[in-house]
Amino acid sequence: MGLLDGKVAIVTGAGRGIGRGEALLLAAHGARVIVNDVGGEWDGSGADQRPAQQVVDEIAAAGGEAAANYDDVADFAAAGRMVQQAIDTWGRIDILVNNAGILRDKMIFNMDESDWDAVIRVHMKGHFAPTRHVCAHWRNLSKESGEAANGRIVNTSSTSGLLGNVGQSNYGAAKAGIAAFAQIVSMEMRKYGVTVNAIAPAARTRMTENTFGDLMKAGDFDQWDPENVAPIVCFLATDAAADITGQVFYTSGGIVQLYQGWNSIEEIRKDARWTVEELVEKVPAMFRDKPKGYAPPQSLLRQDVTANK
Repeated sequence: MGLLDGKVAIVTGAGRGIGRGEALLLAAHGARVIVNDVGGEWDGSGADQRPAQQVVDEIAAAGGEAAANYDDVADFAAAGRMVQQAIDTWGRIDILVNNAGILRDKMIFNMDESDWDAVIRVHMKGHFAPTRHVCAHWRNLSKESGEAANGRIVNTSSTSGLLGNVGQSNYGAAKAGIAAFAQIVSMEMRKYGVTVNAIAPAARTRMTENTFGDLMKAGDFDQWDPENVAPIVCFLATDAAADITGQVFYTSGGIVQLYQGWNSIEEIRKDARWTVEELVEKVPAMFRDKPKGYAPPQSLLRQDVTANK
């Protein structure tokens, strides 16, 4: 018996890299999988149906069930067709893994409007559109049956959004938004029995290879193998994770870390409106022993990210 027997999953951007590993492992645990990928380049250009079909063929060769989908996940109507494809093919949809993404890295003073728009569209709208359609389906099911829909959504954030990374203001903004999106949708869908979480993976993909070159070569244990990301995604899709929602997990190699969002670390307070002169006096004290410029948390994770610049 597989942990996901009888379940139906959609994985976007599943033709290569992290998404491919997620689709293969979900199938290995019994899920039937819609493998979505337009087959474009890492910057979003082009299209090719072969990568998605190759993953479908791999799943079938291993004894699983899968079907390819080549739609653009940021196209609202196409995302709806993808969800309907799962329902029409297997009668249900249980799991949505939003993974599709692109990179167009530039410093802010060199970034074109098209670079910003393309990255925000693929990541943010590409998460919103499938999520909106599948959540509407689960809400209707829950209201009609009076029972929990038991749906699972796993979104893909990034340390670029959680910690920041030079040259990725578009990508980081999108990925930070995805983490917030997961938390808010988790609040909205909790009463329908749907969990919504996010991962922030670090792995070797076409995007990181083009960005970091030779800095992510494998060692004795290939920490950067993209298939290392799949187990936490598969776990979050199981019944064992039914009470975990609105969370963000970093994962790389054999590391899984639970993240928290913004927290207040200092405070000044008075029972009246502050004057500018008072703030000139008081605000600097909030930075006692703290940098006044943005400084990401110093940790093992941060060292990993810094090493990849």
